[in-house]
Amino acid sequence: MGIKNMDNELDKRIDNILFSLSKSKFRSSFHLKEKDIKYIDEKGLDKIREHAYDFINKRLAGDFIINDGKQTPMKGHPVFIAQHATATCCRGCLYKWHKIKQGKTLTNYEIDYIVAVIMKWIQNEYIKE
Repeated sequence: MGIKNMDNELDKRIDNILFSLSKSKFRSSFHLKEKDIKYIDEKGLDKIREHAYDFINKRLAGDFIINDGKQTPMKGHPVFIAQHATATCCRGCLYKWHKIKQGKTLTNYEIDYIVAVIMKWIQNEYIKE
């Protein structure tokens, strides 16, 4: 399978999970607010992606998270909002929705996937504005 096919498969997987999440009353209740849009306007999507990588590496990537389920704030940054909307906010949600096992360090592929899901959701919300 070529790289292009892998990218297409990843895009389909992300679209499918975002569609499933949109059917959840809780997950679909999250939306970017005006201040989040302004923040993205100021920083740019590349910087937001950097922040997403930073947050995932610091808060989710380890094999054991002491405060799992409480490590992602509900507001304060567009990535935090996206994490709750996409069920990438804690290792429990990552397992339930994305089948990423708990109790092990995330691989680079898993981190890239999580950030791709977050950024696709942010881009979809950002474009709506």
